[in-house]
Amino acid sequence: MTTTWVPVSEGSDFPIQNLPYGVISHEGSGLEPEPAVAIGAYALPLGRLTDTGALDLALHAPLPGDVFHGGRGSFPYFRTTTLNDFLAAGPSTWRHVRQTVTDLLTDERHRAVVEPLLVPLEEATTHLPFAVADYVDFYSSEHHATNIGRIFRPDSEPLTPNWKHLPIGYHGRAGTVAVSGTEVIRPCGQRKAPAESMPTYGPSRRLDIEAEVGFVVGVGSTIGTAVPTSAIRDHVFGVVLVNDWSARDIQAWEYVPLGPFLGKSFLTSISPWVVPLAALETAMTAPPLQEPAPLPYLADAQWGLDLAIAVHLNGEVVSRPPFRELYWTPAQQLAHLTVNGASLRTGDLYASGTVSGPERRQRGSLIELSWNGAEPVTLTDGSTRSFLEDGDTVSITASAPGADTSRIGFGAVTGTVRPARP
Repeated sequence: MTTTWVPVSEGSDFPIQNLPYGVISHEGSGLEPEPAVAIGAYALPLGRLTDTGALDLALHAPLPGDVFHGGRGSFPYFRTTTLNDFLAAGPSTWRHVRQTVTDLLTDERHRAVVEPLLVPLEEATTHLPFAVADYVDFYSSEHHATNIGRIFRPDSEPLTPNWKHLPIGYHGRAGTVAVSGTEVIRPCGQRKAPAESMPTYGPSRRLDIEAEVGFVVGVGSTIGTAVPTSAIRDHVFGVVLVNDWSARDIQAWEYVPLGPFLGKSFLTSISPWVVPLAALETAMTAPPLQEPAPLPYLADAQWGLDLAIAVHLNGEVVSRPPFRELYWTPAQQLAHLTVNGASLRTGDLYASGTVSGPERRQRGSLIELSWNGAEPVTLTDGSTRSFLEDGDTVSITASAPGADTSRIGFGAVTGTVRPARP
């Protein structure tokens, strides 16, 4: 079992088997935003680590037992304010850096050099970990899509005819993807309730959440060339949690015939730490049975992920969506979004869509949990919610089984609703 000299409490999101990447700053030590790795209750700034020369070990392939003795290094990827340069470097560099950081944090001989660089997470400020190039959101949970279909089309088949043939998605707005902790300003727009004869303008009355999982592209692709499901590890670096805030009343009025627009584009929140795919190998699982069998370019047998998600509303868990139930896998989503020749770029983010399970307490949005307001959610303080009120705080967390019986956490994606601005 791999162990670290850094103290890591039991149940920590960030054991040595995880090592997620983010961007932090630290006022106390004068640290400006730079890439970092989380370990236990600390962050290791990788720019400062580079300056010690320690990361040169990754470039020069040290022999077993080599010990770092200090000296200014030349490793190029972390003297920046985002992870993008590192993401673009590709799987070989990802593996080398992960192994080197693991060695530095597990071998006591490196402790004297590395330990003084550690920053307590509670004192650090987290930033958007990568510059988002494009954002695509899918609609890949059969349970979620079925619930939405039953709510809005009670006399029809809940799934559209194409749903089990392709991963449905839409192109979102990269510029409003923000890091956890960013305030959620209640959006304004046109709304028209069924009983109203004309639309009105004003703050959304039906602000909702969507508990999702996002995938971060590191290596781009050439325009005109599709990426097969088998190549996901060549392009996708890691995973974040996503809350795709949704104004359901604005969305309902605008979405015919072209789909989500202003009801979605005002804010999408992501967790501050990108968990590498390398940390999630133990969480790989077969997805649900797909019938009918998908077309050959979507063939994928093993890219389900066993992630346990929890949705917290004002500190209370109101839902536990199981990601393993997702019908269309991340590999299939990647293959589909490129099958027409659309290219990938470093920093692309694509999200799963709302994750829901078969049980009521596994629904990943309030519109499902409250059945569009007909069955409000009752909190332990006696208050009820159909949709979000100003002042509400939503936090989404998740965990997955890791190597050595460890638990891989993602850090929370959190947002507090603030009143609409005039």
